[in-house]
Amino acid sequence: MQLVTTAIIPIVLILALGAVLKRRFVTDDRFWRGTEWMSYHVFTPALFVESIAQTPLTEISLVPMVVSLAVPVLTFAVLLVALRRPMRADGPQLTSLVQGSVRINTYIGLVFASALHGANGIAAFALAAAIMVPLVNIVSVTTLSIYGQALGEGAGGPRAIVRQLVTNPLIQGCVAGLALNLGGIGLPAVVAAPIEMLAQPALVTGTLVAGAAITVRIGLRDSIDIVLTAALKLVALPLAGAAIASAFGVTATALAAIVIICAVPTAPSAYILARRMGGDARLMASITGAQTVLSVATLPLVLHLTAVS
Repeated sequence: MQLVTTAIIPIVLILALGAVLKRRFVTDDRFWRGTEWMSYHVFTPALFVESIAQTPLTEISLVPMVVSLAVPVLTFAVLLVALRRPMRADGPQLTSLVQGSVRINTYIGLVFASALHGANGIAAFALAAAIMVPLVNIVSVTTLSIYGQALGEGAGGPRAIVRQLVTNPLIQGCVAGLALNLGGIGLPAVVAAPIEMLAQPALVTGTLVAGAAITVRIGLRDSIDIVLTAALKLVALPLAGAAIASAFGVTATALAAIVIICAVPTAPSAYILARRMGGDARLMASITGAQTVLSVATLPLVLHLTAVS
């Protein structure tokens, strides 16, 4: 009940506020694009730098976390591709099924990690994000480059994939925080206060933007795809990740980070990638909106089933 009141209800209210603001009061897309840019390129990377640089990481084993995240993500992606013909999914449709089954909304995950374990939870989640963000980007971009309706030559080529990973601000924030931490530097006093101030708006702005981006357009044809991706992303993926992590002996904060990052819904950015690389953007929007709503119930359920607290 405490998690519901401290994390889930605030998420729902702020998501709803973002949706209402976008549709009734602040309808200019330029405002939301600017807010999203600031959250993605400034506020959230600053939060990752602050939390990773100042939190002891010796208790978090990297190898079990990598295996616990990579194995289920790659397995589900390969499984969906293998079942393409039995599911009678065309190329663009398949890309949205894959994205809907592996991509993550880091903003919602940050709220849950913070509510459960505070700064240590954010640091562990940021480390999980440093693994998961490049992994799901490689999977998504590769799938779109093969099965999407390409909108430009080389849109999904190796150079484009590498460029996307190297320039990803969330990855950059994680790398910077790790470098400061592992290098024994910590967060220098001269930049500690500015970074802390920049990190504070990350959770609120990210959740508002996610709410503003939600679009639910569910047709009869989409129902099976939405149910399938929700079952894989919101239930099967976190349970698989938790099972592997437990086999490695992972517990407490690190286990919570693995479960949360696997259990969060697909990010609205999946729709943007689908639109740019020839995926089924309409289906992607429906999957994103449905998963965000369903995660209100599935996230606490999965946390309970995996004994994360």
